[in-house]
Amino acid sequence: MISQGSLFDTPANASPPGLAFREEFVSPDEESALLARVSELPFKPFEFQGWTGKRETISFGWRYDFNQARVERAPPIPDFLLPLRERAAQFAGLEPAAFEQGLVIRYEVGAGIGWHRDRPVFDQVFGLSLLSPCVLRFRRRRGAGFERFSLEAPPRSAYLLSGEIRHDWEHGISPLQVKRFSITFRSRRA
Repeated sequence: MISQGSLFDTPANASPPGLAFREEFVSPDEESALLARVSELPFKPFEFQGWTGKRETISFGWRYDFNQARVERAPPIPDFLLPLRERAAQFAGLEPAAFEQGLVIRYEVGAGIGWHRDRPVFDQVFGLSLLSPCVLRFRRRRGAGFERFSLEAPPRSAYLLSGEIRHDWEHGISPLQVKRFSITFRSRRA
């Protein structure tokens, strides 16, 4: 479900350019299999310049070290995520290898993500929502206020951020009432 609201609204039923969204990107059985595998991963608390978040993460291919402000090599994307990466790449119109970075996040109750843009070293961003819904919030500055846009992402849904929405808008996730997982793939900029 898509909603808008602010001083400067996006027209009703219109999403900003560059946003693609698909419900039921994976089946309930595929979701169960992914959850079984990602639940076993060695998550670590998210760290940002000395601050520790309520969410836990693990990166593959590349990871961004917020304390050092640089991209570093990470372990390869595990085999069990490669079929999903292939489907994500088809959704994005890319070759699977273009999604060089994988990120799995475990959100505990109360966890969310504040306003941000993904680091400029990355380009297209694919996300898959697992276990519970979330509200993805988007905003961009317009004069003295913000244009805002929200997307309700149910379990098993996927989104792709490219172009305008990826580079001109910030996004975040409202704090969650229940546990959630997400799988993100990012391409790197040339």
